Amino acid sequence: MLAPPAEIPIYHLAFLREVPLFATLSEENLRALAHDFRAREYRPGEIIFHQGDQSQDLYLVLRGKIRVFLLSPRGDETTIVLLSRRHLLGEFAIIDGQPRSATAKAISACTLLTISQAKFLRHLEQTPGLALAMCKQLAGKARWTSMYAQTIAQFDAAGRLLHLLLLYNDEFGQIEEEGRRSILDLGLNQTDLASLVGARRGWINSILQDWRKRGLVEYDSGVITLLDLPRIQQERDRRIAAQE
Repeated sequence: MLAPPAEIPIYHLAFLREVPLFATLSEENLRALAHDFRAREYRPGEIIFHQGDQSQDLYLVLRGKIRVFLLSPRGDETTIVLLSRRHLLGEFAIIDGQPRSATAKAISACTLLTISQAKFLRHLEQTPGLALAMCKQLAGKARWTSMYAQTIAQFDAAGRLLHLLLLYNDEFGQIEEEGRRSILDLGLNQTDLASLVGARRGWINSILQDWRKRGLVEYDSGVITLLDLPRIQQERDRRIAAQE
């Protein structure tokens, strides 16, 4: 590989070392890769790419949160996943060159590192360790998606929402009381929450009010407080039984 210029921001190198996909790269290969990434800023609510777009850039989240969702012919949104620091976006498109299968939208102010398909494929060809790591990344994402779909199918809508809140609490939650109370600042409005579980906004409003009265969950302008984690888990598990 050609040696990259020395002006690569140090924090980009340090950050790339945190990303599992690049963890085994040598210093030389990591610097060469970092040289081809570019930083882009996105405002809250800004679209990163649309479902059906032909772009094949790879994105890496440096800061902020992103919502990835499908758009139906009627315009209904179904949220697939929320992404944050160190998450990759666009792995499949950069390999197969197909149009974007979903829309990605910034929830908060975001900084993404991006690399073009041509440059990333060149690194894959020249760096066997990166190619193997990419195969593992894609296999892991496909396996997670399959397991996630199977798990979600066990619950009714309320159970799905509780399950997702618990999953995202592991990723984004700020603990207030160990094992019991946590703050989850997802920046999602009630319409966004509805899109997580295929429900209507009115139902979300109703179920959130019910959970607040029961001391389970509070919602305030995108900030979700999980008031009693053990009871939330029990309520979620009860929703499996309700499906049987």
